[in-house]
Amino acid sequence: MHPILFIVFLPLLAAIIAGLGNKQLGKVPAKVLTTGALFISCALSWPIFLGFVAGAGEVTVVPVLKWVQSGSLSFDWALRVDTLTAVMLVVITSVSALVHLYSWGYMDEEPDQPRFFAYLSLFTFAMLMLVTADNLVQMFFGWEGVGLASYLLIGFWFRKPSAGAAAIKAFVVNRVGDLGFMLGIFGIYLVFNTVSIPEILAAAPGMKGTTIGFLGHRWDTLTVLCICLFIGAMGKSAQLGLHTWLPDAMEGPTPVSALIHAATMVTAGVFMVCRLSPLFETSETAMHVVAFVGAITCFFAATVGCTQWDIKRVIAYSTCSQLGYMFFAAGVGAYGAAMFHLFTHAFFKALLFLGAGSVIHAMHHEQDMRFYGGLRKHIPITFWAMTAGTLAITGVGVAGFIGFAGFHSKDAVLEAAFGSGSSVGQFAFWMGILAALMTSFYSWRLAFLTFFGKPRWASSEHIQHAVHDAHGHGDHGHDDHAHGHDDHHCHADHGDGTAGYHPHESPLVMLIPLIVLSIGAVAAGFTFQHAFISEGAGEFWKGALVFHEHLIHAMHGVPTWVKWAPFTVMSLGLLTAWYGYVKNLSFPAMVVEQIGPVYTFVYRKWMFDELYHYAFVVPAFWLGKVFWKVVDIGIVDRFGPDGAAWTVSKGSVYAQKVQSGYLYSYALVMLLGLVGAISWVIAG
Repeated sequence: MHPILFIVFLPLLAAIIAGLGNKQLGKVPAKVLTTGALFISCALSWPIFLGFVAGAGEVTVVPVLKWVQSGSLSFDWALRVDTLTAVMLVVITSVSALVHLYSWGYMDEEPDQPRFFAYLSLFTFAMLMLVTADNLVQMFFGWEGVGLASYLLIGFWFRKPSAGAAAIKAFVVNRVGDLGFMLGIFGIYLVFNTVSIPEILAAAPGMKGTTIGFLGHRWDTLTVLCICLFIGAMGKSAQLGLHTWLPDAMEGPTPVSALIHAATMVTAGVFMVCRLSPLFETSETAMHVVAFVGAITCFFAATVGCTQWDIKRVIAYSTCSQLGYMFFAAGVGAYGAAMFHLFTHAFFKALLFLGAGSVIHAMHHEQDMRFYGGLRKHIPITFWAMTAGTLAITGVGVAGFIGFAGFHSKDAVLEAAFGSGSSVGQFAFWMGILAALMTSFYSWRLAFLTFFGKPRWASSEHIQHAVHDAHGHGDHGHDDHAHGHDDHHCHADHGDGTAGYHPHESPLVMLIPLIVLSIGAVAAGFTFQHAFISEGAGEFWKGALVFHEHLIHAMHGVPTWVKWAPFTVMSLGLLTAWYGYVKNLSFPAMVVEQIGPVYTFVYRKWMFDELYHYAFVVPAFWLGKVFWKVVDIGIVDRFGPDGAAWTVSKGSVYAQKVQSGYLYSYALVMLLGLVGAISWVIAG
């Protein structure tokens, strides 16, 4: 049996057993089962990937079962294993296995652990179905599966109204994108008469130049199909316009944020564009749309990330921004660079999210960075892990030297955009450079606010509760030994008795994933750069995506200033953050005062939520009210069941009056009836 069957179906089996067993099964068996299944899947995935890196990997399609046979539409359920799948397998199973392990510590006090771990494994199975798809219907099955699982995970704490609202928002916004994806699949079947991905990609060049009727006009066939598919990718990968669900998804537990934002759900759109790259290559317009939307998104999300105070929201907007980089790389034809950035991003973004979870855990669920400060002494392992993640995302490294993961992949994306020579490529390059400046700023701002400066915990409500609980219930495990340690800070600053709180390092099950991901954040770039984006990388990809050798030459041939630009802006962002949040603490407030309205606009996320509220939510509620009050109650109920009931009750009142009980009344009625009947017969 091919190992891919175990990789894909073990998480499903674990999810079913843990989900149905739930509390009868117990917390520990559910955790052991789901986590064990993921580590086995992970252990089986790496040899497949390393086989492709070494050049020994073979493209295989493993049949599972016959699926649909209806007229000319027929497709089977089969698992495709090629280089692109192998990259995604490693990313999904590694991050998911580490998130499962991390959740042992993070969700330790949660009563519903079996349900949580079942959802995590279900999510992983759906994602694996998506990336092993050999036809578009199977990909759509996985696509919708991750949508469902993300809804369950974001709304895991369903008693919390904000979590329920965030889950519904994610579900609805993704449905909008999925409508585009569905139209794309329908259109492809209409044009190519198949949903098999290899058959579609082989036939795509032959359809170039044809037109199709759509919305009353004739359009280029392949442009329409590609843009419909890309709308699906925009929803799943939170590109500008369909991005509003992503920051709200932070309402779920932190391990969920790491799983959704790092390796898996949000990268599905990038994977889909790369998988269908031969189709996208046939339409220059569609490629320009992909590159333009990606470039705008990476700039937009970076601006918002600079203004947020919630530690998880900063990292969420950072994800949105990094996905923009991947899309504009794909849009200029550098699919290898897009996948390389996806690969490195998975490690450092999962690391940053899980590191943030460790900080939140230490700070008694406080997520506002304004109440942090000075934490590097208390949680040193978390501090060093998050520093590695920050160095990786900001792309620290010097041209010619070994750098962190983001240095290799992000610089490759920017060089490819510049080297592509197109106007949209130039636009994407400059947007990417500006976003890199802001990425450096908000990443170091997060680090300085959290780990440096004086502690600002005393004003936090969460910390007040923690200290109160510790003193009130005798829970001195974490807190009491800290009195001497921190007293002078808190009393000096606040003098309000919250000095007893001592942030504690996370348990070992939470630290091991951080250490492993730190290694990935440091080493994933230079270790695999050669395989993904060197001149011989076409051998590595083996036709799994379109690989342009000329673009690799163009990347190597860009001017020196282009190679140094990312490093320069990274340094600038670091210095600005250091000046504002370490050296001169009044500087940020001064800047905000100077650019008041601009800051408010950016802080409120460019007003997208307000715009959508008035453009879509308010009209939808109004329409719902009209249908409810006017149509349903006013027309349907009035003339339907309510009307019939009213007629019967009124009729019974009049019938009652006829029932007088006097014999001569009944005789008169009978006589009148008889006269009426005889008259009818005579008249007839």
